[in-house]
Amino acid sequence: MQGFDLKNLTLRKAVDHLKKKELHPKEMIDASIQAIEEDAKNGKSLNAIVYHNKDLALKDLAQVSNDAPLKGLPIIIKDNMNCLGFPIACASKILKGYVSPYTATFLTYLKQNGAIIYAVANMDEFAFGSSNETSAYGVVRNPIHRDYVPGGSSGGSAAAVSSGQVLCSLGSDTGGSIRQPASFCGVVGLKPTYGRISRYGMIAFGSSFDQAGPITKTVEDAAILLKHMSGHDPLDASSSKKIVDDYPAHLNDSIKGKKIALVKSTFGDFVDKEIQEALNYVKNFYEKEGCLVDLIEMDIFYDSLRCYYILAVAEAMSNLARFDSIRYGKRISNESLDKVFNESRTRLFGEEVRKRCLLGNFFLQEENYEKYYLSACKKREVISYKTIETLKHYDAILSPTASNKVFKIGNKFESANPLDMYLNDLFSVFANISKTPSISVPCAKDSSGLPISFSLTGRHFDEATILNLAHVYQINNPIHFNLEKIS
Repeated sequence: MQGFDLKNLTLRKAVDHLKKKELHPKEMIDASIQAIEEDAKNGKSLNAIVYHNKDLALKDLAQVSNDAPLKGLPIIIKDNMNCLGFPIACASKILKGYVSPYTATFLTYLKQNGAIIYAVANMDEFAFGSSNETSAYGVVRNPIHRDYVPGGSSGGSAAAVSSGQVLCSLGSDTGGSIRQPASFCGVVGLKPTYGRISRYGMIAFGSSFDQAGPITKTVEDAAILLKHMSGHDPLDASSSKKIVDDYPAHLNDSIKGKKIALVKSTFGDFVDKEIQEALNYVKNFYEKEGCLVDLIEMDIFYDSLRCYYILAVAEAMSNLARFDSIRYGKRISNESLDKVFNESRTRLFGEEVRKRCLLGNFFLQEENYEKYYLSACKKREVISYKTIETLKHYDAILSPTASNKVFKIGNKFESANPLDMYLNDLFSVFANISKTPSISVPCAKDSSGLPISFSLTGRHFDEATILNLAHVYQINNPIHFNLEKIS
């Protein structure tokens, strides 16, 4: 197809063009790689993509079935997802040069449905971060304003989609790492129900929290990807056997009569006024569409944050024990096992990774185990109960995606108080704790022209409802961002 514009091409339109043979996958891959390489010459490169391989992509394309629903659709993955033949480093020096020997199950499902993987996106090291400033590959920039962060940890995935360098991408979400960068970059990010998508082949951060999911330009595109990457996996004990819904088929269903809960505390002093105004606009829209929006008391956000940063770092510390520079990865010393282990991890793990390992170890020490870890486990049950009980009476919970607006590079990362960064997860972690699905959708621009988004959190395995609610909002309130640098 002559003169197609990758920036304005949606996944849905691309699939239609591919089926009609109006567009060849190689054209899209070439256009994407050209955009990535041209951006690399920029003095303020986005630094969103760390690797691409057209040869591997074309080799896979030759094996795709003609009747595959996503035949030839190019997709990029996050640097914590195993794909045979692709490097995987989790943006860490300790895994530099490691090449994946197998493919994650959810990527296998996408490939079986015709998708082509050709590039790997930057991220916060081992997914520890909310700004994509902890990567061994360097900082990722926000494509809407390059002096600002893209969010994290899936910052490269979100920035690449927002900039138009790629058609769509995948991220992982442990405490908001799909939704928050999608929000900061003005695109759509979906965290499915825990167990909807297999975790096999995705390097673990917090095993009881992690979920892969799509980052796309539209809600419809997210629904399409979710349908084709979901399903039970016998290699993942947490993978659900529930039948995968036909998510795109539910879009444009009537939302009249749907009940939405809006937590009163989201209008508190700790939430930026422009975000409050945007959320109020979203509330009014749903009411005009015939939804019932109730302001409710639900004291879970700060409890969720405290609970998450105990349990998640404890699980992370345990998961990172396998990165010992003995079986694979880079190695600093060849002397005693202790020296290999200690020196390699000290010098090859970044500061944020070392910090979270220390915190995790502290919470799991015998003298602290009951006071912190077991207390957090009990609190998790309470938070999950409150969330699930609320969703027995409502179809979705409406909240901001983030309590603060997009911030400048270095603004919070260099703060003397690390809590400044961790508070980015205030409105997102409750969905990970309760294992419920949640979607982030852009809804406004702040006074600097940067995105503001809202989130809808739904019942377990009821992605169809929140996707439809989000879709109806988006098609009636399209938000387009000027991708040229503002300053």
